Amino acid sequence: MDYKVKTIWRLSDGEAFYDNKYSRGHRWIFDGGVEVPASSSPFIVPLPYSIAEAVDPEEALVASVSSCHMLWFLSIAAKKRYRVLSYVDDAVGHMSHNEKGKLFISKIILTPHVVFSDDKIPSADEIIDLHALAHADCFIANSLLTEVIIDIPKL
Repeated sequence: MDYKVKTIWRLSDGEAFYDNKYSRGHRWIFDGGVEVPASSSPFIVPLPYSIAEAVDPEEALVASVSSCHMLWFLSIAAKKRYRVLSYVDDAVGHMSHNEKGKLFISKIILTPHVVFSDDKIPSADEIIDLHALAHADCFIANSLLTEVIIDIPKL
């Protein structure tokens, strides 16, 4: 399987480029046709050269891990006959320096809040098991060296 994204950036009129004062704004076009405005993070490249409203690669990485985990969680919960009414994750990626002094996303913390229907509610231990299974199956998490933590709210 191949997953394709087209990334498009163009130098704007009047930008010299050599002075490093150019817009980092660009577009991602996904294989289904969805176009997403993207940019460097304003934490890395200051405004106005970054676009705060656009998605930056670091946010996209955190979103990918969160989304993948959620999709596996929902699939596993459905197979176990738990009816999920909602799933909200306040995911956070932490950047730090590695042993070579390079910045990297060192940790991603997922904080999923899951609401189940009243007909069959899993126990706290079963919820932990559902998340463990989802994490083990998540393609994105399995592709990373970054530590991924699932911080399940106390029930």
